[in-house]
Amino acid sequence: MDTGKQPAVTQPAPPAYPGPSGYETKQAGGYLVQPGYPVQPVVQGQPPGTTIIHTQPAQLLVGMGFYENPVAMTCPYCQASIVTATTYEPGSLTWIACGGVALMGGWLGCCLIPFCIDALKDVLHNCPNCKHQVGVYRRV
Repeated sequence: MDTGKQPAVTQPAPPAYPGPSGYETKQAGGYLVQPGYPVQPVVQGQPPGTTIIHTQPAQLLVGMGFYENPVAMTCPYCQASIVTATTYEPGSLTWIACGGVALMGGWLGCCLIPFCIDALKDVLHNCPNCKHQVGVYRRV
C-alpha cells in the first residue's frame, strides 16, 4: 500500500564549529586548538572559526651575520634558497677616511682615494633571484 508519504530522512546535525576537513577542533582555556595548526587565542566578539591574521612587513636584516663575504640563506621575499650577491657602497667609514686624508693635506684630489677602496665601503647583500636587498654590513 502506497500512502503517498515518503519515509523521513534524518541527517546528522552539523558540528558547532566546522573545522578543516579531517580535523577535530576544541576550545581549551580560551584558545582554539587544532591539530597541525598553531594555537590561536579566541577573540571575544568574533565567532569561533574566524581567523585573524596579523602580518608584519619584511624587515631588512642588519648586522645579523652579514659581513664582506656572500651569505647562504633563504630570501625573505621570494623564499628561494640563495647565496647573496654583494655590492659596495660608500658609507660612514669612507667619508671619515676622506676627511682624514683632507686634514693631512690631501685636499687636492687625494681625499677621493677612499671612494676607490672597497675595504672602506659598506657591503650590500642582495637576492640574485628577486633583486631585493636582504642585508647590509656597515663598517661604522
